[in-house]
Amino acid sequence: MGKIRTVLGDIEPGALGVTYMHEHVITHPPADVADRDLAMESIAAATRELTSFYLAGGRALVEMTPRDYGRDPLALREISAATGVHIICTTGWLKDKFCRPWVEERTINELADEMIRELVDGIDDTGVRAGVIKAGSSLNTITPAEEKVFRAAARAHRETGALISTHTEKGTMALEQIELLRSEGVSPERILIGHLDHKPELEYWRSVAKTGANLGIDQIGKEKYLPDSRRIELILAMVAEGYGEQLCLSGDLARASYWPAYGGWSGPGLTYILWRFLPWLRERGLDVVQIEAMMVKTPARLLQFDAA
Repeated sequence: MGKIRTVLGDIEPGALGVTYMHEHVITHPPADVADRDLAMESIAAATRELTSFYLAGGRALVEMTPRDYGRDPLALREISAATGVHIICTTGWLKDKFCRPWVEERTINELADEMIRELVDGIDDTGVRAGVIKAGSSLNTITPAEEKVFRAAARAHRETGALISTHTEKGTMALEQIELLRSEGVSPERILIGHLDHKPELEYWRSVAKTGANLGIDQIGKEKYLPDSRRIELILAMVAEGYGEQLCLSGDLARASYWPAYGGWSGPGLTYILWRFLPWLRERGLDVVQIEAMMVKTPARLLQFDAA
């Protein structure tokens, strides 16, 4: 059995606990990103928010901020130590808008080598090792720069076994991402496709699940994109069809205004899924075993790998 690589070191899969599979804790977006609500730069605020998450029953989250969006592994290590929340850090890059300056002059193998170093040896000189690989695509397309990242992610995965967790723009290109990764030798069972609740179509979700890939329903609480009542219906349908163990839940709360810890109370915060959404699922008929699969067992299965 493999281990799960957190910012504080490796842990046994059984120690992971309730896990959000796609979140952002500290971000330093590029200066040309005009919407500064996307900058989540306060270690103090993050410590308060993750403490609330822990007290609500949360035990782990995957921090999906990559290098090209201002990843801060040392801050993540400090926050994890202060709160007791296991944090898994990512290697890789986001979508073309952000990754192109980092990747266009480098070969696929050079990109893969950097991912492998960050997974095995650590990120720069921080001593923090990544525990998941990220790749992303744009709306209705995978650009040449993005294709390089996907192919590099696949090669890093083949070397390490680490999970590939993706960004889709509004849920598009999921099947194309899977096929691209599969062409590089990645089993779909080791892929988590992100943001599928931006494309709330049961047949689309079903087509992704049939490949064996895992589905990220990770916009929970963002009612402006989709009412949570619709997310509930889709989740219930997928569980009824036997796909419950391929589902992962999260909020992707990548704005300061989404967190009460930043002083705004309009956002859902990290406690929303635990205090509101999961009880709603139980009211609609899911049992403890089915919810545990999405929140504990599937994350533990996906995040473990055998790299030294």
